[in-house]
Amino acid sequence: MRTYDAPAVPHTLAPIVSALRAAGCVFAEDEAQLLVAEAPDSEALAEWVDLRVSGMPLEHILGWADFCGERIAVDPGVFVPRRRTELLVHQAVSLLRRDRPLSPRPVVVDLCCGSGAVGTVIARLYPEAELHSADIDPAAVNCARRNVDAVGGRVYQGDLFAALPPGLQGRVRILAVNAPYVPTEAIKTMPPEARLYESRAALDGGDDGLDFHRRVAAEALKWLLPEGHLLIETSGQQSGRTAGIVAGAGFTVRTVHSDGLDGTVVVGAPLCGKRSRWVPGRRAPSY
Repeated sequence: MRTYDAPAVPHTLAPIVSALRAAGCVFAEDEAQLLVAEAPDSEALAEWVDLRVSGMPLEHILGWADFCGERIAVDPGVFVPRRRTELLVHQAVSLLRRDRPLSPRPVVVDLCCGSGAVGTVIARLYPEAELHSADIDPAAVNCARRNVDAVGGRVYQGDLFAALPPGLQGRVRILAVNAPYVPTEAIKTMPPEARLYESRAALDGGDDGLDFHRRVAAEALKWLLPEGHLLIETSGQQSGRTAGIVAGAGFTVRTVHSDGLDGTVVVGAPLCGKRSRWVPGRRAPSY
């Protein structure tokens, strides 16, 4: 049975807002406006409202997500880019602009790319970049191609660095990583939108959530230029441990946090052969 009967005039928002609010949608008014604006007809609108009330992410219903002011295609089952990840983009673009004289066409790698949102927006904001994106999930790769192809980048399928062309080793200026970092046991406490509608492979970071951070840090140096940077999104609670992992792999590190975006990124620069002395419990060195 439908939770909402489409009104004769589709732009009548009140019954839609009420249905969404009753289902627990925090931004019911905004979501109702988007559904009405994007639905091709009243029948589709009614179906979409039912899907949203049932818990399906709004982005999967619309087929796109608003990320850094860009529309990013998002297919059902594919990880929805979060606003906090915009910090990862901002940090990458800031470094590219700062280091512009060092490389006219810097290589950017978006690892664990999901929909390809991070790399796509980096390329839009910094068109000189040579973009390479990779993910292990075939559905994510197919979705990412729709976004990344539009900015002239390439997408590969495979497990972390194994997906990338060997010729990129030693050439990467920015390695941007939004790998899964949710501890396995914490997945069951996540909102149903993520837990039921996104791939578990896009969420599960292992027992402490940091398995992928360890794997990425262990191999990153051989892919980066000596003046390149590794950027890993993490949580505020895990940032100290992520920083320790990156430092232990041969990087100087700094941690960037945005209260406005509720985002945290660990930024690493190669030590060029020097051993890091950072240990858990101490402040991570900056550069």
